[in-house]
Amino acid sequence: MKKWLIPLIIIAVIAFGIYNWAVSFNNTAVEYEANAKTAWSNVESTYQRRNDLIGNLVKTVQGAADFEKSTLTDVIEARAKATSTTIDPTNLTPEAMAAYQEAQSGLGGALSRLLVTVEAYPELKANQNFMDLQNQLEGTENRINVARDRFNEAVNTYDIHTTKFPGKLLAGLFGFKEMPRYKSDPGSEKAPDIEFDFK
Repeated sequence: MKKWLIPLIIIAVIAFGIYNWAVSFNNTAVEYEANAKTAWSNVESTYQRRNDLIGNLVKTVQGAADFEKSTLTDVIEARAKATSTTIDPTNLTPEAMAAYQEAQSGLGGALSRLLVTVEAYPELKANQNFMDLQNQLEGTENRINVARDRFNEAVNTYDIHTTKFPGKLLAGLFGFKEMPRYKSDPGSEKAPDIEFDFK
């Protein structure tokens, strides 16, 4: 065997090993990124379910002739803002995520005020359709929390893969960027004041 052939074989083996590592890294990163995007779509889908239920709830509440119009208007406007704020899953930026989260939090706050106001309307509280919608909304809020947690887990898997050394070297070359996580709403770290009325 000629002497120059040995270094050539060694270089070819090393190049083949690097190629296989790069392909494996890229394919895994693509898979993790796709999983995170699917998880985000599930978050949006769950929020859409909430928006649909709120629309039905508003229609039910509008049937109470003397119900406070300003409270309903707040919910309707917040719902319109929440449904118009969307994120392209291929462009999950921290700014887009913050805007989406702010719109959804605004709707959640308006809905909470609506449900508190309903307490003053016994006939509405006794309405079977209203009670069914309220129960479905409670279940949907739980689904939202689960969907957000699953999204954050998927993003975490993707981010670890693309930021750990030596994969970080390839992530930049292949265009993989860190993805933002869904964060808690501002102020949610403070425990709410709860007052019970035992009259």
